[in-house]
This record gives sequence, C-alpha cells and structure tokens, in this order.
Amino acid sequence: MTDMHSWPTPLPGHGAPANAWRRRGLWGMLVLVVVGLLATLVWLARSYEMEQTQRDLERDNTYAAQALRQRLARNLQDLHGLAATQTEAVGWTAAAGSMLGEHREWLRLQWRDPQLQLLAAVDSPYYAPLPAPDTDLLPNVDLGQACAQAAKTAGPVYAPSRFVPRPGGLGDEVMELCLPILQGTQLQGFLIAAHTLEGVLSQLPVQLTRGQSVSLTELDGTRLAVQGAPRRGTRVFVAQQVLDLPGAPMVLRLEGARQLPDVFPNVLTALVTGLSIALVTVLVLLARDFRRRQAAEAELAQALSFRKAMEDSLVTGLRARDLQGRITYVNPAFCAMVGYEPHELIGRGAPMPYWPPEHAHEYGERQVQRLAGQAPGRDGFESVFLRKDGTRFPVLIFEAPLIAAVGKQTGWMSAVMDMTALRRAEELSRSSQERLQASARLATVGEMASLMSHELNQPLAVISSYATGSLNLLQGGPAAGADAAMLHDVRTALTRIADQAGRAGKVIHSVRDLVRQRSTARQAVAPRELVDTVLPLVQLQARKLDALLQVDVPPTLPAVWCEPTMIEQVLINLARNGLQAMDGLRGTRVLQLRARSVPGRASVEFSVADSGDGIPDDIASQLFTPFFTTKPEGMGLGLSLCRTVVEQHGGTLRHAPQSPRGTVFSFWLPVAR
Repeated sequence: MTDMHSWPTPLPGHGAPANAWRRRGLWGMLVLVVVGLLATLVWLARSYEMEQTQRDLERDNTYAAQALRQRLARNLQDLHGLAATQTEAVGWTAAAGSMLGEHREWLRLQWRDPQLQLLAAVDSPYYAPLPAPDTDLLPNVDLGQACAQAAKTAGPVYAPSRFVPRPGGLGDEVMELCLPILQGTQLQGFLIAAHTLEGVLSQLPVQLTRGQSVSLTELDGTRLAVQGAPRRGTRVFVAQQVLDLPGAPMVLRLEGARQLPDVFPNVLTALVTGLSIALVTVLVLLARDFRRRQAAEAELAQALSFRKAMEDSLVTGLRARDLQGRITYVNPAFCAMVGYEPHELIGRGAPMPYWPPEHAHEYGERQVQRLAGQAPGRDGFESVFLRKDGTRFPVLIFEAPLIAAVGKQTGWMSAVMDMTALRRAEELSRSSQERLQASARLATVGEMASLMSHELNQPLAVISSYATGSLNLLQGGPAAGADAAMLHDVRTALTRIADQAGRAGKVIHSVRDLVRQRSTARQAVAPRELVDTVLPLVQLQARKLDALLQVDVPPTLPAVWCEPTMIEQVLINLARNGLQAMDGLRGTRVLQLRARSVPGRASVEFSVADSGDGIPDDIASQLFTPFFTTKPEGMGLGLSLCRTVVEQHGGTLRHAPQSPRGTVFSFWLPVAR
C-alpha cells in the first residue's frame, strides 16, 4: 500500500531541472545585486571624483576673484594717493608716468576737471599708444555717465568695457575707471584709468592659468578677455563667479579639463575597506564627541550654577535691556532694591515702574540716547529710583553694551548701586569732621585763654588808670584859665580808653569767631582779610614768647575761593606750631606770614615760616598722621586737620626746611572767578 503521509518522489527529468533553475535564479539575482552594488559604488566614486574636481576648480576661481579684487583695490589706493599728492600738471604727469611703469594693466591715465575737460594724460610705455584723448567726454557716453555717477556717489565707478581696434586687425578690450577727486565735499576733478582686461588677467598667479583658462565675460556670457588654455581631457569643468564692480559687473569664468581616473578595478576593495574604516572611525568619533558633549554640558551646568550663585550673592543690582529698551534680566539684588518681583519687571519697557513720575521724561530721553548707540561714560552717573512702597533712594548706574558671542550688540547691561548707605556714611563723616574741627578750635582757645588773661590785663589797667585820672580832673574843679588844658587832657584820656577797649574787644572777637561754628559755605575772600582775622590771636602768643611777627601779604592779591573759617583755623594752627617750635631758643625769633601769587597758575600761595631748629627726618614721616604729637598736652589732630582742609580746597599742604634754619609750611588756594 502507498503511505499517505510520505511525499511523492519527483520524476527524473521533471523535479531536478526545476531546482537547478531555482538555484540559477538565486545566483543570478545575487550576481545582479553584486553587479548593481559594484556599479553603484563605481558611480559614487566617479561622482565623488568629479565633485572633488569641480570643488578644486571653484576654489581656484574664488582665489582668482579674491586676487583680482585685491589688485583692483590696490590700484584704487594708488590712484587716491596720486590725486592727493599731485595738484599741478607737471608734477602729476611725472608721477602718473612713474605709476604706469608699475601697473602693466593700465593703458592710460587722464586728469580732468569737474566739467570733464582734459587737464593732462599719460600713456603706458608697455602698449602702443591709444588714440588721442578727446578734450571732452561727450562722444564717450558710457564714460561720461560713469563719471556723473562717481560724482554723485563720491566713489569710484567703472564704465562698461569697449573694444579699441589696433593695427593689423587686432585690438584690446578696455574698461575705464572714473575716480572723483574730492576736497571735503567739494568736487575738484576726476582721475580716469583705462584698464586692459587682458592686462588685468595677467596679474593673476601663474598657477591659476597653468592647464586651465581664466576669462572675463559679460553677464550674458560674451567673452571679453582670456588668459591661458585648458589642457586636453575627457571632460571640461567650469566655475563662474560675479565680480561686482561698481558700474560694470563682470563674470570671472574658469575652465579646466580633467582626465577622469579609472577607478573600477580597485574600487570595490578600496570602498569596502574605506567604508569599514570610516564606520569604525565614525563610531570612535561619535563616542569621543559624546563624552566631550557630556563633559561640556557638565561644565556648562557648573558654570551656570556658579554664575547664578554669584549673581544671587551680589549686593549690586544687575539689569539687562534689549535694543528696544525692554528689560530682559534682573538679579535678586536689583529686585530687593526696587521692591518688585522679576516677573513684574521682565518684559517691561519705558516708563519703568521704579522711575519717579517727576523724572520719567528725563529718564526716557536718556534711555533713547542709550538705544541710539551713545555709550555712557565709564565713571557712571547718579540717579534716583522709586521703590514699590513709594520711597525714593539715590543710585549710581554703570552701563555697558551687551555683546553676544557673534560680536553683535543685543542690548545694554547696567550695574546699579544703592547709594543710601554711602550718603549716610558721608553725612556721618562730615559731621565727625565738623566735630573734630570744633574740638580743635576749642583746644586752640584753651591755649589762648592764658594769653588773653595776661594780654587783657594791660589794656584794662590802662583803661582803669585813665578813667580814674579823668574822674579826678572832673571832681577837682577847673582852675582859673585851665579849662582848655583840662578838656584836652580829658579828651586824650578818653581816646586812650577807647583805643585800649577796642584792642581788648578785637582779641575777644577773634577768639569768639574761632570758637563759633560759622557757615562753611565757600566765598571769595581777600588774602589780607584772612590774615587780619587771625592776626590778633597770633600776636598774643608772639608777644608772650618774645617773637618778632613779620606779615607780607600785599593788598593787591586777588581774592581766593575758600571757606574762611576753615582756612583761618589752618593759619592759626600753623602759626601756633611755628611759635612753639621757637620756644626756648636763644637769639632772634621770627615768624613770617606771607602770601603771593603763583606764576602760571590762578592761585595764591600762603606760607608760615619759623626760625626754629627744623623737623627731624623720623618725625617728618609721621607729621600728618592723626593723633601723632610730640607735645605732652597735644592731641595730634592739628596738622592732620590742616592737610584735610587744604586738600578739600584742591591744594596740598607741604613743608620744607628754611635757610639758614627753621621750617616753612605752605599751601595754595584757587583764585575766585
């Protein structure tokens, strides 16, 4: 019986040929795939070779175009130099001839006046002379239009090229450049340079014309000049680039023939190997790039975190604005300063919510100036801001352009400093300084009190004596014939009483002015008036020490601009120090107070000189140090305050030895305008 589950055996000559044809079909398909793959690889290789050849030709074309532009730019610079240095026909002709010897691409140089009338012309020594130039350019319409366009644009303009015939049926393709000669905005004339296009192409490097041709054509493809010739090959490659010359654009055309390589025998092995190496290389590069990207992202995240932490820790407010004046960024310090949250400020434009209403117009104009490109000074500027709660506070603003990574400005960055604490510190410093000055004045008055007690006794005793004598004369009654003499004696006594009372009052008045804190507003004061104010106090101590006081202050000196009370304190301190430096010395003690105009400067120099032993070097280095003193009862503030006062007036307190002995202190004050 036949097994129903077994496959029937194929008959000879029927099933075997079918399997063979099936195998042959599979091999044929495999061969077709391999051949197709090989043909594809060959086509890709040939395409790559052709693309590479085309890229090389385009690169040469770009290099040639760049070389031509640079050459034409240098020619234009030389023409500018000729127009700037030569203003007469004889010198211009000589300079133009010398310049034509250096430029083989020029046929002729012409110098014409503003009406295009010929002033001078010179032909190149390397070419046959062109036809004589016309006195005017009316026949040459293109060149006349080019010069008119050059005068309008104040720049060089090229005229369209034209063919100039030569003997023997030859000729040159000539392109003329018209350059306006300007003095300021005034047109002085034109320089016209005639270029031969073949001469222009001859300036290209030799390697560009070896085995390929370089030509200049019109935009429609009309060939004007050719340099070099392409070698023979199976295919011609062409690269073109437009030379955008003002007035006469041209096309630079580069043609080259290449023999395509026979890449079929080795292309399969080379491509498979190359693809394998490329695949491995790409994987390695991708892995390396991935690691680098991860490292860069980590560094960027760390830098952003550091920047965010730094900006959050700043006490200076930062504010960024775009080119339209809208806020794009604020840091926490700025928000804390004005009392607004970031979302309330970002995106806002003028007027800003922190601008005081009375200053909104002024701030708006200042922002318009910034956005117009007017950069502020590096020192910053002061302004006033308004907090959200309505309080005003002073600020100091520094602004700088915000430049992106590509070098383009994208806005403005501002640093804002709250000046409230600084103003409070300045006010406290000013108050402390005023208290120190008052203490110094009181200390000076304390030292003067002992002098006043001695000095005032003498005029008061004289007053008492003369008053007693006058009363005795009046009580005794007049004798016969003695009325006139008695009245004269009484008048004399009363006059002496008035003089001595005035003397005592002047001393008391000087001390009172010294103690009292008068207004420190600066004003114009005569130098003699400053010295006369302190003179009574200085004379008191000078008489006590048996010193000679010499005052040399001409009344013709100009008034100085100062705070009188502070300068008087400086003069008293310097005079007192000078007198104390001479205490205990033998011989003549002289204190000199002088004032003189400083030559070449609008200022007056004051000097106080003594004839003491001078200042030792170890003490001179600490002379102006606060609280440094050589006196047992001194506070060490006198000279320090004196230097501070003088520097506030724009001067310098100096000391120097005096010949033959002693020390001189000097300072200067500006003349009042």
